[in-house]
Amino acid sequence: MNYKDEWLRFEAGEDIDEMEHRKLTEEFLFYRAVANGDVNAVKKNCKLGRFVESDGVGVLSRNPVTNLKYHFVITTAMITRICREHGMELEQAFRLSDFYIQKLDDIHTLQEVQGLHDKMVIDYAEKMRRYLRKDTNSKHISACKEYIYSHIKERITIEDLADEYGVSASYLSRLFKKETGTSISGYIREQKINVAKNMLRFSDYSMIEIANRLSFSSQSHFIQQFRETVGMTPKKYREKYYMVQWDIDASGVSEHT
Repeated sequence: MNYKDEWLRFEAGEDIDEMEHRKLTEEFLFYRAVANGDVNAVKKNCKLGRFVESDGVGVLSRNPVTNLKYHFVITTAMITRICREHGMELEQAFRLSDFYIQKLDDIHTLQEVQGLHDKMVIDYAEKMRRYLRKDTNSKHISACKEYIYSHIKERITIEDLADEYGVSASYLSRLFKKETGTSISGYIREQKINVAKNMLRFSDYSMIEIANRLSFSSQSHFIQQFRETVGMTPKKYREKYYMVQWDIDASGVSEHT
């Protein structure tokens, strides 16, 4: 069979102009949520059933179950590599991938594939959350980081954290600095900037929208904080890093513009 000729006929077909794929920004933000250990965001995405929605998703097989299985393999491969990039141990990342992909042999319905997908992405997210928080031993500091992570889009103060865990603000500040080497306010700022970097790279939110979403006092304050942390303005960062190409090899993933 001449696949080149078949592709040319397909490309010239009447339906080709009607095929609109889902924006890559949405997919990359989801992959980032998994790699950042954002379990709540991942569970929310699963609850919305985005994986099984057909709008904006390529048709890889005429058989609906096989088609979803193919998309499952793609999703698993992407998540495996981006989690590896974020620090997951290489062997663990690929063994986890092999485990879930092999499970596809035993399932035969759309509902089963969706259920396996949800278990897979939540499993990766939970493992990444544990990995990203393994550097702290104190119960208060671990809980403090968890609170910051879960409320990152809100305005968070040291007093909020102290009240949440029933300790004094001064005690919590000293303990946090001792165990992490940075101040609470500095840590909050760093985490907000990390989220902002993802938004700049993988979404079309404007500067003011990002500033508002992350509860900065103003757009100018966001730009100032971003420049001080990253070494360039948000505008320059977006120009340099907006979207990515993926170079996949045996060692994981590298990104470049």
